[in-house]
Amino acid sequence: MSNKIQTAVRLDKDLLKLLKEKAKANQRSLNNYIEWLLYEDVGKIPNDLTKAAIEEAQTGKLESVEDVDDFLAKF
Repeated sequence: MSNKIQTAVRLDKDLLKLLKEKAKANQRSLNNYIEWLLYEDVGKIPNDLTKAAIEEAQTGKLESVEDVDDFLAKF
């Protein structure tokens, strides 16, 4: 069973026309093109694990790697 729900949105007439043109140029349905655009924007929001890794990197808590071979040998 599909994980998708149907919903309605209101769009400016000119915007809808442009979306249809872009969808056709990309050989996509209008629905698929809009969904792809949304994933390109909203889908890039990091999850909790990624946020924690970003925080760790930004605060300098990561181990410095001088030699990749030595680092990989630890695994």
